Amino acid sequence: MDSIIFDTEDGQQIEFVVLDETKFNEETYILVTEDAEAEEVEVMILKSVGSDEDTESFESVEDEEELKAVSDIFAQQLAEDDIELEI
Repeated sequence: MDSIIFDTEDGQQIEFVVLDETKFNEETYILVTEDAEAEEVEVMILKSVGSDEDTESFESVEDEEELKAVSDIFAQQLAEDDIELEI
């Protein structure tokens, strides 16, 4: 699985495992977790906000309607693999 380093607002860096990726309204979103090996994991949806030659930048999704729509897409995709996403 791919992983990314996420820089928080307070200057910390967190490594996330990328579980899935999707597009919605011509934007790219990724579903990530800190611990993909656990039986139950907490996930976060991040939105691509641009890239340069070597790095793609992501931010957390704050808009509730956007988050719900993208969550539904990820839930459908994961259901195909018999994985349940609780929102």
